[in-house]
Amino acid sequence: MKHTNLLLLHGALGSKVQLKPLQTLLANDFNVHTLNFEGHGGRTSDHEFDMERFAENVVEKLQTLGISNTHIFGYSMGGYVALTLAKKYPELVDTIVTLGTKFDWTLASAEKEIKMLNPEKIEEKVPVFANRLHELHQPNDWKEVMYKTATMMLALANGKKLTDDDLRQIEHKICIGIGSIDTMVTIEESTHTASLLPNGTLKIIEDVKHPIEKVDVTVLATFIRNFIV
Repeated sequence: MKHTNLLLLHGALGSKVQLKPLQTLLANDFNVHTLNFEGHGGRTSDHEFDMERFAENVVEKLQTLGISNTHIFGYSMGGYVALTLAKKYPELVDTIVTLGTKFDWTLASAEKEIKMLNPEKIEEKVPVFANRLHELHQPNDWKEVMYKTATMMLALANGKKLTDDDLRQIEHKICIGIGSIDTMVTIEESTHTASLLPNGTLKIIEDVKHPIEKVDVTVLATFIRNFIV
């Protein structure tokens, strides 16, 4: 399997550093690659955040690596980018595994998410999280990352999301993974998305929360390995 490529995509407000333990665990099975989306993990960006732009970041990474197609694991936003990529460049993508990816982007759901993306409140109430974001994104300003993420979420709710018709056209073998105790993404929206994908399956992973740092990396590696191999 070592010749098989696997690309790991991080979530919103995240960076490839968070996927390092997973990369290490899967290194015996695949050629594992990661990247920072622009504006994340210290990578510069002069643009607004956008799923299509992040998909282009993946295209550029694959070109740099000289890879013609790859399996993809996308955590949270990374899963959304993976499906966006599969829709636009189907030939680049083999199978996709997602975990904790939010697909139900309505104005109500976006506004609920955006309420939690208040840098001043986070600095005041959750300084440990603020420090972690600073570490992940320096020398960039983590507050700007947060503002741009909130703007992107609103854009998704206002018509930039993948539609049901878009999902029906993505024919890749895809596993939509959702933690049984994820409080950010519902099992219902994950089930709905999996049902729209022609070759989609749903996997509910017991006792898994949303934050990637709280996911048992061994369980996650087994989930990915079992679906792809």
